[in-house]
This record gives sequence, structure tokens and C-alpha cells, in this order.
Amino acid sequence: MTAERKREAREKILLGAIVVKAGLSNADRAFLLGGLLELARTVPGSSEHQRLRDIGKEAFKASFLDAVQEKAEWH
Repeated sequence: MTAERKREAREKILLGAIVVKAGLSNADRAFLLGGLLELARTVPGSSEHQRLRDIGKEAFKASFLDAVQEKAEWH
């Protein structure tokens, strides 16, 4: 496997993990694609773009803190 193919595979895995993290792993693929197409129309730097980005940042922080707490509970 070439380095480029490995990079692409890793990117796809990470994007899939985001879908799972959002609780959409059982969602209809057409629904997901429609939502992503709507997001793609959001103007970077707009208030809506920033609002959605802030929500995502908080979700990543929360999942990171959950993982840290879960790991601490194992010890």
C-alpha cells in the first residue's frame, strides 16, 4: 500500500469516527450526504459556520475528557 493510499484510508477512518461520535452510525446514507452537502454550503467565517464549529469543538473536548475519565477509572 502506498503512502498516499494509507493517508486516504486513515482520513476515511477518522471521518467515519466523527459520524459515530455524532451518534449517526445508523443514519440513512442519503440523509448523511444531504446534511454534509448543506454544511458544504455554509460560508467559512460566517456566524453559522462559527456556531457549528464551536459545537464541534465542545463535543471533541467532552469526548476527550470522557476518555481521560474512563481511563482513570480503570486504574
